[in-house]
Amino acid sequence: MPVKLAILFYTTYGTNHRMAEIADEAARATGAEVRLRKIAETAPASVVNGQEAWKAQVERMADIAEARPEDLDWADAYLFSAPTRFGAGPSQLRAFIDTLGPLWSQGKLADKAVSAMSSAQNVHGGQEATILGLYTTFLHWGSIIVAPGYTDPVLFKSGGNPYGYSHTQGAEFDEAARGAIAHQVRRLVKMAEKLAA
Repeated sequence: MPVKLAILFYTTYGTNHRMAEIADEAARATGAEVRLRKIAETAPASVVNGQEAWKAQVERMADIAEARPEDLDWADAYLFSAPTRFGAGPSQLRAFIDTLGPLWSQGKLADKAVSAMSSAQNVHGGQEATILGLYTTFLHWGSIIVAPGYTDPVLFKSGGNPYGYSHTQGAEFDEAARGAIAHQVRRLVKMAEKLAA
């Protein structure tokens, strides 16, 4: 049975959308069954529509299904990707996580492999804090955190974040960036396979 991977992302201007697409491609290449899901936008439409780049990104994602708790129940493993907001995950992602109480109380989030990625406007904009904050939540769930660590040379070429891939908004998704995301996803799928064995 192939690993069932839920890739859940929130994005404002498209950085984490692209990261999720790269992860989706890498996961499918391993033979995993993938659900790519966007986290619902909770900002008022007047705010979103007041910024052309944000509005355009919402339109680009119109055909991507919104994440639901059922996606996590279905999955063997999770990959979360979201930007940093003042050193933490965005409120949209936290609002989605708050809907997962019923799954958590039934133990349906436990013993599943999970990993996270993030981005920020600056190189040191809080990406690591955001990822570690998500990992705290995943520990409460009883999930098994699968960070990339320093398990492949590509991590050093892409910025050296052992907690999860992080991207600087506006930077190119070069070979090292795509390689680091792909490595993190392959490692996540591999650990999910081991947990299922």
